Amino acid sequence: MSAPEPSAQPLSATERERYSRHLLLPEVGEDGQIKLRDAAVLCVGSGGLGAPLLLYLAAAGVGRIGIVDADVVEESNLQRQVIHSTEWLGCSKARSACARIKALNPGCQVDVHETMLTIDNAEALIAGYDVVCDGTDNFPSRYLINDACVLGGKPLVYGSVQRFDGQASVFNLTKASPNYRDLLPEPPPPGAVPSCSAAGVMGVMPGLIGMIQATEAIKVITGIGSPLDGRLLVVDALSMRFRELRLQRDLSRAPITELIDYGQVCADRPVSVASISVVELKSMLDGDAGDLVLVDVRNPPEAEVCSIPGARLIPLASIESGEAIGQLRELAAGARLYVHCKAGGRSARAVALLAEQGIEAINVAGGIDAWADQVDPTMARY
Repeated sequence: MSAPEPSAQPLSATERERYSRHLLLPEVGEDGQIKLRDAAVLCVGSGGLGAPLLLYLAAAGVGRIGIVDADVVEESNLQRQVIHSTEWLGCSKARSACARIKALNPGCQVDVHETMLTIDNAEALIAGYDVVCDGTDNFPSRYLINDACVLGGKPLVYGSVQRFDGQASVFNLTKASPNYRDLLPEPPPPGAVPSCSAAGVMGVMPGLIGMIQATEAIKVITGIGSPLDGRLLVVDALSMRFRELRLQRDLSRAPITELIDYGQVCADRPVSVASISVVELKSMLDGDAGDLVLVDVRNPPEAEVCSIPGARLIPLASIESGEAIGQLRELAAGARLYVHCKAGGRSARAVALLAEQGIEAINVAGGIDAWADQVDPTMARY
């Protein structure tokens, strides 16, 4: 995308005062500020990444911002989703974000789309905007946003976070630019990359990456600097190190010609493992469970919040590294080994890894979330 030509409508006196610090920058100036005012940016998600992204785009003077989000504000969001507040608990995230933006900059037009982005609405929603920003936290959404942007010829400002790490890039800026599929041609198996709700995230990480996304969106709109086109910025907050990786288009990759069922694509990749339900597990635990060993592959902080009585905590990372294989081999000797996690993804991966070592185990479908829903509604949730 080349920066749009500024409109003939000059800045008002109020706009000159509000954006005076931008006008002092020769790289931005009045022409750049008018480009921002005339631009339309769509942000998919108003959570951790979307919160700082939306605030800084509005503060910078982007004239029209679209928010796509079907979720409501929850207590656990407030640790990092700084655009929301306690008074909006249980209410629409999109409307909460809109109210905060209007309080910050009444001159910004906000389009509220209280819906999920789907293959049925993605192309139509994206068509009305100049730049798209990905503030989502799951692979089906990322592939859908990417492919819709490719089909619509829209630049995509990408960001992702987990624990203390983050990534940012700009995809599809020109016809020669890489897109998300050049970074990750296929989604990883479910459970291989746990969600923030399973692995956790330091509250400031989405803020850091979201502000980088806002910076890149402003650069793309105004045409200044060198956007992260063909570059992936990788951040490790624990060591506070920034690395840059080069990205190139894979010319051998099949072109994107249509949107597909991304949920099905990502769901089709799990390793096939034997599973039981939490209700079946409860029945066995209540009966003669003398030879039953239940292994919890979550991380220790998760187990501190809640746990299934009698479960042995052996984190997935220790299975992946091989450190816990000997212990699990001993536990499985003469016993029935069952494995659970938060929602079933990590435990399925653990069962598959154990099978590679000749250790038979069975996955507990739905994990401790399903246990809290179907067996013990009083259990603490996270």
